[in-house]
Amino acid sequence: MGFRKLNNQKIVLTGASSGIGRSMAAQLVRQGNHVLAVARRENRLAALQSELETASGSLSYLAVDVTSAGDRNLVSDWVVQNWDGELDVLINNAGIGSIGPFSESDESTLRNVMEVNFFAAVELIRDSLRHLRQSKSPVVCNIASVLGHTAMPSKSEYCASKFAMHGFSDALRIELKGEGVDVVLVSPSTTRSEFFESVLSGASQQDKGMSADIVGALAIRAIEKRKREVLLSWGGKCLVLADRILPGVVSKLLIRWYRRQCRAVTGIEG
Repeated sequence: MGFRKLNNQKIVLTGASSGIGRSMAAQLVRQGNHVLAVARRENRLAALQSELETASGSLSYLAVDVTSAGDRNLVSDWVVQNWDGELDVLINNAGIGSIGPFSESDESTLRNVMEVNFFAAVELIRDSLRHLRQSKSPVVCNIASVLGHTAMPSKSEYCASKFAMHGFSDALRIELKGEGVDVVLVSPSTTRSEFFESVLSGASQQDKGMSADIVGALAIRAIEKRKREVLLSWGGKCLVLADRILPGVVSKLLIRWYRRQCRAVTGIEG
């Protein structure tokens, strides 16, 4: 099949109150789509709705916690009540992270990261399949990370969640191919957004990387072009390619980098 034009589509988008999610919601509504924006911060969602009042599409919202099964049911119920149970696109974008050595973290942090980044997204897909199957051209888009392809020290829990999403997306894509449901995995590198303000530990403001608007536009383009998987930055592509071809070399370089970071922070070699 050819190009998928995202216009007049019914779209559920999580993590829509800031960053990549907010940007994608705004762009999709301005393209004439109907978006159900899902996030916890109702004031942010209401402000986005007001901002898009004159757009050619429409934005509705639900202030819910996607890690709650009951709240995910509210999303499904909304689709039934307002879109007659039909859904064209599901975009799993909600995410959190944790930065720091694994040995200094704890079980609750790991479980929280996995709940938001993996389990919530997977279960929302499960809940949404019956709605997606009513669409003529359904797609699931999972926003992952380059760190779901190549791991980095001090981000072990985040990497674990994104590697899990990568593997799950690859398997699900094969399972759903016969039903005509596309699965797109989008893997950004560092993005300038509020993500670093909401990591569970080790947060620092990030002023490098792609803007959320560019990442959002590229993610939308990937959906339209029916891509199976995209790495959004050249740096990310080079890192993943190097890790595939010369994994031992990349590992040694990361070990050296990590030791320098440890010395800079503590004065003790890691």
